[in-house]
Amino acid sequence: MKLIIVSGRSGSGKSTALHVLEDQGFYCIDNLPIGLLFPLTQEATSQEAPNRLRKMAVSIDARNLSGELANFETIYHQLKGTQVEVEIIFLDADEQSLLQRFHATRRKHPLSDDKTSLREAISNEKLLLEPLSKLADLYVNTTGLSMYELRDMVKQRVVGRKDQELALLVQSFGFKHGVPVDSDYVFDVRCLPNPYWDSSLRKYTGQDQPVIEFLEREPLTRQMIDHIVRFLETWLPSFADSNRSYMTISVGCTGGQHRSVYVSEQLKKHFLEKYRNVQVRHSELPHLQARGEI
Repeated sequence: MKLIIVSGRSGSGKSTALHVLEDQGFYCIDNLPIGLLFPLTQEATSQEAPNRLRKMAVSIDARNLSGELANFETIYHQLKGTQVEVEIIFLDADEQSLLQRFHATRRKHPLSDDKTSLREAISNEKLLLEPLSKLADLYVNTTGLSMYELRDMVKQRVVGRKDQELALLVQSFGFKHGVPVDSDYVFDVRCLPNPYWDSSLRKYTGQDQPVIEFLEREPLTRQMIDHIVRFLETWLPSFADSNRSYMTISVGCTGGQHRSVYVSEQLKKHFLEKYRNVQVRHSELPHLQARGEI
C-alpha cells in the first residue's frame, strides 16, 4: 500500500496538493485525526480491502489536537514497520505570504480566536506541525508559486516519480532575495562573469541565446558546471541508496536572472540522461517578468 501524508501550514496549498493526488487516482481524506491513521492503514491492507485503497493520500494539519500531533513520530515509526510505504509531503510559505493569502480569501485561520491574532496563529501552527515537518520526505516552499505551478510541481515530482526513484529539482534563485529554504544543496555561481554589466544583455535571461553565448565564451563557466556535476554524481547515488526520494539542488547568483538560470538549465540537461524525473524551476523569473524587467 502507498500512503502519502500531506501536511503544512494553513494557506500553504495542502488542498491543492490533495486535489492533484485525487485526480491521479489516490483515495484522499482531508483532515484525518492522527489517532485514526494506523487503524486506517490496517483496514486498507487487509485482504478484504477494495483496490482503490491501495493508493491513499491523507491531509493532517493543525486541526488535530496538539497531543496527537506530538505523538505523530511514534505512529509514523509504527507505520514504517508495516507493509505500508509512507511518504510525507510538507508544504509551507513565508509568514508574509500566508498573511496575504488569508487576507485575500478572508478565511479564518483554524488556530485564531478572540485572543489569538492571525500572525500569532500562523507562528503557533509552525511549532505544532514540527513533528511532521522534520520527518518530511519532500518540503515545498510555495511562496511565489501560483496554484497552477503548485499543481504541476506535485504532479511532476510526486505522482510522476516511480517508486524508489530519486526525483531532482534544480532551481535558480537570487541571493539578494534569500536562499530557498527547501534546498538540499546550494551552489553559488556569483564568481562567474556577470552578463548584467553588459547593458545589451540586461533584459535577457540565462535561457536566451545572447546570454548563453556570453557565458559559454568564458572558460570558468564550463569549469564550474563540470565541478558541480562531478560533486553531484559522486553523492546523489548515496542518497538514492538510502531511500531518499527527493533532492532539491539550488543554484544562486546575485539576481537569479542570468548565471544561475543558465547553470540550472545545464544541470537539468545533464542529469536527464541519468534520472527520469528531473525538473527545473527559476524562482525569480516570474517576478522579473511581472515587473517588466525582462
